[in-house]
Amino acid sequence: MAVWENEDGAVSGYYRDLICDAYGKTPLELGLVELPATPTPESVELAERLTLSRLDGGLVELLRGHTQSIRMMDRRLGGATIYQQTAAHVEQIVKLVRYALPGPHREAAADELGQAAALGGWQALDMGRLDEAWRLHEVATAASRESGRPAGLAYARAQQAFILLDVDRAAEACEMIRRAREDAGSGVPAVLLSWLHAAEGEALAADGQRNNALRALDLAADNLAAGASDDSLPFVMLGAGHLARWRGHCLARLGDEQAIDDLSDALAVMGEGRYGRAEASLRVDLAIAFRARGDSTESRLHAQRAADLAGRTGSERQRRRIAGLLSA
Repeated sequence: MAVWENEDGAVSGYYRDLICDAYGKTPLELGLVELPATPTPESVELAERLTLSRLDGGLVELLRGHTQSIRMMDRRLGGATIYQQTAAHVEQIVKLVRYALPGPHREAAADELGQAAALGGWQALDMGRLDEAWRLHEVATAASRESGRPAGLAYARAQQAFILLDVDRAAEACEMIRRAREDAGSGVPAVLLSWLHAAEGEALAADGQRNNALRALDLAADNLAAGASDDSLPFVMLGAGHLARWRGHCLARLGDEQAIDDLSDALAVMGEGRYGRAEASLRVDLAIAFRARGDSTESRLHAQRAADLAGRTGSERQRRRIAGLLSA
């Protein structure tokens, strides 16, 4: 026994049993065996998270379907109504992706996270919550990079530039969208290139660059004709009517009364009451364009209709634009 105590020698099973019988103690009480390590709360939690975040194709499809459902409700009802649901959805995907092991399912979930976060960021922007809008777009761009899909990254980065437009930093917004478009190159569908050119046109119009803005809108039309739709890009809703609305918006920003024709055509295609936030924005543009023509009666009618729609959808962004029109 002294040898084992002084020299720290191992006790065989045979002698361990004899010693325990002699002292009437268990091996653990005599220090002949060590207590097995107890998992720490942190290691238990990590193991549980890794187990619960076993992504598969079916789960990714469920996430994708939920994002699309939120997207369609957002188009009809506006961000204020649906934002809390969007934010919760984003947080859920963040947790799933964070603890998922590398592989194609994680990349697909990251792509969906990018789309959901970009949608939430746009809703926050519409509600006037600019810090939150910026944060969510940062989530979207990081997730899109991890997914390895350039379309989502280009879209999120370009859309983030609209936050800069809302804080009167048009030149920086132009540069941000231009870089997103150039980095995307020809590796994205034509309909997204059309969207990127149109977004750049809006930023250029806000910066007072009329000729460059109109050139960008022409390029948007050219690319739209080359590829009118793509099922892999549910976040891009762009057709001839949408592009007419975008062109009208840019012309209205430039103080050009010709915007009225494009905007009136876009309103006829859109239909009244179907897309609250988009219609509110369009009617603000019509109000601006009619005021540029000198028709204060029509301008005020559209501004008042826009105010009603902005109230229903909770669009603080459009309310700010409308306030200036109605007070003029």
